[in-house]
Amino acid sequence: MTTVEAPTTGLPVEARAVPGRPWWRTALARSLPILAALGGIAVLWYAVTYLVLPADQRFLLPPPHEAYGSALGNGALMGPMLEALGRSAVVALVGLVIAVVLGIGYATVMSQSGWAERVLYPYAVILQTIPILALVPLIGIWLGYAFTARVVVCVIIALFPMISNTLFGLQSASAAAHDLLTLNKASRWQRLVKLQFPAAVPSIFTGLRNAAGLSVIGVIVADFYFQQGAPGIGGLLRTYTLRLQMEALLTAVTLTALFGVVVFSIFAALDKAVVGRWYGGHTR
Repeated sequence: MTTVEAPTTGLPVEARAVPGRPWWRTALARSLPILAALGGIAVLWYAVTYLVLPADQRFLLPPPHEAYGSALGNGALMGPMLEALGRSAVVALVGLVIAVVLGIGYATVMSQSGWAERVLYPYAVILQTIPILALVPLIGIWLGYAFTARVVVCVIIALFPMISNTLFGLQSASAAAHDLLTLNKASRWQRLVKLQFPAAVPSIFTGLRNAAGLSVIGVIVADFYFQQGAPGIGGLLRTYTLRLQMEALLTAVTLTALFGVVVFSIFAALDKAVVGRWYGGHTR
């Protein structure tokens, strides 16, 4: 008997959509690994609280039911926390959009000639390798400590994945395809639009997923260090840390993690929808 392997989709076999299977069963199968991971985190959390920490130090890591129970039931605490998360979300999304536009444009310019890549790519590498914490004070001094400076931090952190992945995708078209366009006397613009960009779509979405997660990290870093103006969620994390408000701190960390997961999941779903439709799921 010949065994036919299913195309790789990155999901367990039981989690893939099966014709005739109810949608809720597919959704449940895909959710089980996430729910299992959350359960594992909860078990580990309880174990550290009750088995590792002495009784007089359990205030450093209160168990989940105490941490979330006291914070979620406090409207005076959750209101400002959710408002701060909303402000940070706006900054992260604006920074992500700018990073995507700049990254694709920068990579497109580099893909058009070897000398452009040799001249421009080192600047992208330098921007990636400079520790962002070394740049944050300068950004604050030059641009202030409000919305613009925080967006710039997000852009700096999220830019390189867009540049590198887009450039890789634009250069991934086969030599045979380039030769075919050359025989048909295609212009540089036609080559870019009809060959290079379609070939780069999977790589662009890979960069977009990575940049989305990094933009969330960027806004947390910016909020943490830029304390002027209305606080973002990173600013509240710093405040809760200084005051040893562990319940509020753990709740804010959880909300931040959930925000990052939601942003990543949205772009992962968009990736699957667009790339899966164009490439039939055989390239993922």
